[in-house]
Amino acid sequence: MATIPYGRQEVTQQDIEAVVDVLESDFLTQGPAVPRFEELVASYCEVNHAVAVNSATSALHIACLALGLGPGDWLWTSPVTFVASANCGLYCGAQVDFVDINPETYNISVTALEERLIQAERRGCLPKVVIPVHLSGQSCEMQAIFELGRRYGFAIIEDASHAIGGKYQGKPIGNCYYSDITVFSFHPVKIITTGEGGMAVTNDKVLAQKMELLRSHGVTRDPSLMVQQVDGPWSYQQIDLGFNYRMTDIQAALGISQLERLDAYIARRHEIATIYNDALQELPVGIPFQHSDCFSAFHLYIVCLRSANQESNHLDVFKRLRAEGIGVNLHYIPVHMQPYYKKMGFQNNDFPKAIAYYQKAISLPIYPLLDFEQQQSIIKSLKHIL
Repeated sequence: MATIPYGRQEVTQQDIEAVVDVLESDFLTQGPAVPRFEELVASYCEVNHAVAVNSATSALHIACLALGLGPGDWLWTSPVTFVASANCGLYCGAQVDFVDINPETYNISVTALEERLIQAERRGCLPKVVIPVHLSGQSCEMQAIFELGRRYGFAIIEDASHAIGGKYQGKPIGNCYYSDITVFSFHPVKIITTGEGGMAVTNDKVLAQKMELLRSHGVTRDPSLMVQQVDGPWSYQQIDLGFNYRMTDIQAALGISQLERLDAYIARRHEIATIYNDALQELPVGIPFQHSDCFSAFHLYIVCLRSANQESNHLDVFKRLRAEGIGVNLHYIPVHMQPYYKKMGFQNNDFPKAIAYYQKAISLPIYPLLDFEQQQSIIKSLKHIL
């Protein structure tokens, strides 16, 4: 039986031609396509600076470093995310902790965050960086998080890996009005793709320059940034310890082409979500709650089962959907349940709302190429199983 994946990319002839143009040009890596892609994303998001890198994980890492995160510091994030949202803190030598989720939105709970901050202030261990994760493409409550950041002195990185094309309070996610840096992912199952790739955006010129330096070995050719006498026009200087996190022109060309269809992709995802919403209302599942401040990018469509014997039913429904060729998935296993984090002392019941979510969540297929007949077969199977 053919499998309907939970997500997949669309690559058009226009995309192919854009990549071929680069392959036939003089620049495969660091040419004009990367800065052009950065300019277009910055313009779309109404933000001042964009720094393209080879993955969202790399973007998170250099964002943390640019904000000065290091040994002795704390990074807090949501447990319901991919491990990269937490690992970026460990890469910097910092300690990582989590804040439980809002059971309606599945994003980080502002109430729980404030309670944890009050406790941390008493103990003298406030976070230096908080990373709200826009799960499924729906923004966290950024204004409230920003206000807490001003009160308690932490920096904010929005993990918007799922959320390019979404909006918060009518403005594009990524405008950094309520954050220091926002990070996007361009992995193939995301809203638009560059193959692998990511981007960090910010309104702070100094942060942007720092991230540009860190993505390329800490090496600069800009005389204004050099700290020693310039020997000649060939000069470059390593002024920091950076990484090879650069995006190529090949990837950027694909991103530029895909960006032209971003709004159409978001509109199509909303059409699919609306069909699901209408069809599933009578079933024992919770459909995605949408906050009034938010316009989701709908990278994921997550339903939560409602059952007396929820845990065993969850596994059974998941297996039966897979058996019928529907490539459902689960986003995500809470990070604190991972063996690596358990070695740090985390226990499953540390974040009970995240665990409750994990025991009932299923991601249904949603992507622009999902056609009406495929979606109806998914709905029919889910109705039959439930």
